[in-house]
Parts: sequence; C-alpha cells; structure tokens
Amino acid sequence: MITGDFHGQPRQAAQGTEEAEAAEEADAGRDRALGVAARGRGREVARTARLVVRELTTDDAAFIVALLNDPDWIRNIGDRKVRTDDDARAYIAAGPAAMVAQHGFGLWGVARTDDPELIGMCGLIRRANLDDVDIGFAFLPAFRGQGYAAEAAAASVEVARARFGLRRLVGIVSPSNVASIRLLEELGMTYERTLELTPGDPVRLFGMAL
Repeated sequence: MITGDFHGQPRQAAQGTEEAEAAEEADAGRDRALGVAARGRGREVARTARLVVRELTTDDAAFIVALLNDPDWIRNIGDRKVRTDDDARAYIAAGPAAMVAQHGFGLWGVARTDDPELIGMCGLIRRANLDDVDIGFAFLPAFRGQGYAAEAAAASVEVARARFGLRRLVGIVSPSNVASIRLLEELGMTYERTLELTPGDPVRLFGMAL
C-alpha cells in the first residue's frame, strides 16, 4: 500500500491505485474461498504476550521444509516426504490452506511478536477419522522449552471456544512423546483411550470440554 503524499499526482492515478488494491483483496478472498494458499504474510488469528498466530501462506515454504524434516517431527508425527520448497507449497495448499478454506481453522504459523520469522505451527485440525476437532502443535528445536508451544496452544483453545463455538477438543499423541502429553495435560485434557488412526500405529487420545 502507498502511504504519504502523492506530491501532486493526478487524482486518477490515486484512484487507480485504490482500485488495484481493492481488486487484489478481492482476488485474495476468492483464493481463500477456493482453498488456494495465498502469498505474503497470512492473516492474524490470535495474539498473545509473546506470539502472533497467523495463517500459513506459500511464502512459508522454507519454514515448512525445516520443520517437517526435523527428526522429532518425523519420529512423532511421520515423514510427509516434503523435501523442497515446491513440496512445501503443495503441502500448505492441500493441507492447512485447504482446511482453513473449508472449516475456517487449520494449522497456523506461530511467530514472535518482535520477529516475523515463523518458529512453529499450532492450530485446530478436523480429521475424517476423529469425531472431534483436535489440536496440533510443533516447534523448531531452537524454540522448544521456552513455553511457546503452551502459549500458542492456549490461544488456539480460546479461538476454538470463542470464535468457532466448539464444545469439545481432543489431542492425539504418540505414547513416547512425553513433552506433548504434558502440554495436553497442562491445557486441561485428560487421557481417554488408545486408538489406531493408522493400522499398527497406536496413539493416545486426550480430550476436554470447552
């Protein structure tokens, strides 16, 4: 967006700029409705004392490559075979962006308030093989152990309750992922049962009323 004085530019030029901006916003809205991942910085979803939670866009490809190839992600969540920026853009478009377009929520990017670089993901996921929406979170190694995941997850719980009117939320976690189990319990969730969303891969289901 142009700011400041036009220094005598004809009003027609200013109107043209305004019309172009309006058309760009309309295109972005149409893309979101169609599940097309936008570029640039995604829309803000929530803000905490230290964090900004926002929608992911295809410009976040490098972050996605780094996170999804972290050994802890692969061990606890699985190998998504995302190796390149093109792979990451396809992952964002088919996953988080498509879910936001369909349900209004999905996995969101998390950045610190004083730095726009993403440090993790957190959000709400609607799975075909679960009755309830579940919460997911994952952070780059350098940003673990500092309370960021808990802060972003708590914000996501509030968004689930206040914005989307959810009355129940669950979390699924590998039995060996002690840190994530502890975080779910800190959110107020309790263990309910063990199930297999993928044959041969048992996970623990935690849940709570909102």
